[in-house]
Amino acid sequence: MKWFLCLLIIPALCADAFTAQQTSIKLPKPILKGKMTVEESLAARRSERTFTDKSVNIGEAAQLLWAAQGMNDSRGYRTAPSAGATFPLTAYLVAGKVAGLEAGIYRYVPQNHELIKVKTGDMRKELALSALGQWVVERAPASIIFCANYARTTGRYGKRGEMYAHMEAGHAGQNIYLQSAALGLATVAVGAFNEAAVAADISCSKDEIPVYIFPIGRRR
Repeated sequence: MKWFLCLLIIPALCADAFTAQQTSIKLPKPILKGKMTVEESLAARRSERTFTDKSVNIGEAAQLLWAAQGMNDSRGYRTAPSAGATFPLTAYLVAGKVAGLEAGIYRYVPQNHELIKVKTGDMRKELALSALGQWVVERAPASIIFCANYARTTGRYGKRGEMYAHMEAGHAGQNIYLQSAALGLATVAVGAFNEAAVAADISCSKDEIPVYIFPIGRRR
């Protein structure tokens, strides 16, 4: 009966309810006071496709995931605005060279600020091929991928909900840009890729469609 009520009342949270029986990786707590102002982050924000060979670390990955889709309110609201608080986006971390984290595919769970491992192994080369051969995706130590479950938003707003989901991806993507700048990291928004191939690479839910890729690396 509980699952039935969950499906009726909180569809955006149902997927997370199943993570309780999966192995989770608790992430370092997000930093709420940094060394760079918002204005300085805006001035430093750039799309960059060349990174150093150094890895990023799990703390930096955790901070970026929180900036993109983390919770910042006890009522469940997040760092990026969402139409009607329907939260159609799920963030996946493609870890290749992330210190403190085994190479693999991970799903971010905002409610607990944790990762759920989806797949083991370095998938950066496969992801780059799915992104039409864009070498920056392979060379980046990690990538964050947003997948959209349109039904969460179209259930309330009809067809227009798809546009709202894309708007939300833009909000979350800008958060990644600004947080990257504040951490001294670099990123670039990648929108050219084969959705079905990326979905297979990260083994996302059949209800989710990849909409954005953000390779992450150290700024040269």
